[in-house]
Amino acid sequence: MPVRHIGIAVFPNYSVMSFAAVPVFELANSISGQSFYALHFLSEKGGLVRTSAGMSVGTEPFGERRLDTLIVGGGTVIEPSTPGFIKYLRGSLSRCRRVTSICGGAYPLAEAGLLDGRRATTHWLYVKDMGTRFPKIKLDMDRIFIQDGPIWTSAGMTAGIDLALALVEEDLGIELTRAIAKKMVVYHRRAGGQSQFSALLELEPKSDRIQNVLRHAKQYLRKSLSVEELAKVANLSVRQFSRLFHLETGQSPARAVENLRVEEARIMIEGGEHSLDEVALHTGFGDRDRMRRAFLRTLGHPPQFLKRANRSLKDQAVRPRN
Repeated sequence: MPVRHIGIAVFPNYSVMSFAAVPVFELANSISGQSFYALHFLSEKGGLVRTSAGMSVGTEPFGERRLDTLIVGGGTVIEPSTPGFIKYLRGSLSRCRRVTSICGGAYPLAEAGLLDGRRATTHWLYVKDMGTRFPKIKLDMDRIFIQDGPIWTSAGMTAGIDLALALVEEDLGIELTRAIAKKMVVYHRRAGGQSQFSALLELEPKSDRIQNVLRHAKQYLRKSLSVEELAKVANLSVRQFSRLFHLETGQSPARAVENLRVEEARIMIEGGEHSLDEVALHTGFGDRDRMRRAFLRTLGHPPQFLKRANRSLKDQAVRPRN
């Protein structure tokens, strides 16, 4: 198999978190004992480039090198790309099989017009601004990564690892990516359709009382979890508890519990080991119809949609590769 050349486009104040994808390709080589990938750090003029952490990275100038994959990460501050960088990106699809972005790296791709008319994602903090500035992009903030043809985009921070694992899986198969993930001590690979959000993180309760209630709810999702039961856990009257809960989380107790159940159900469905009836029972929905209504309210699509998407990902993973 010929060596696949991976280019990492670097610019001043480049976020070092975007380098988190690099070990995935390194480990593909070391675990397999073969040189599947060669890494190239690139910049507009070459030489040392100072990153967000203050360290400098040695780079090659962009040039006309043909690459298998180009990775564009983000900076600590979103700033306009230089004309030279934009020019290089506009010609990248003729030199690369895949062009990818991590976090704010979607901005340079958008400036170059590579995302026009395509589905894409980025860090959820940037979605509103990017949607305003680049209305031709079909943005989806609730995805870890998205592939649209030769363009792959991912959310922020550790989502770059998920993206890199998906790229290696496409190239070399699922068994090697499992070995890489195990060596990196990360989840094998979160499906691209997985949410960027965590229900507990979104609630962000301030007091120990409400934090204890949420931990209790998370542990006993299969139970009915009435407001009376939750108020008892908080050692408050129902009225006091409901008022305090909404004040700290911005949600009613019933809505918060439903969000926790939807999140747990989604994780189980993505695991692919349970039927929808089993998922509904385990997460406290009781039946598929009630779970379906909750999914539509929370995610905008039914659980069957997620199950089909997960099945499609698994089919792709076992499909023979050239």
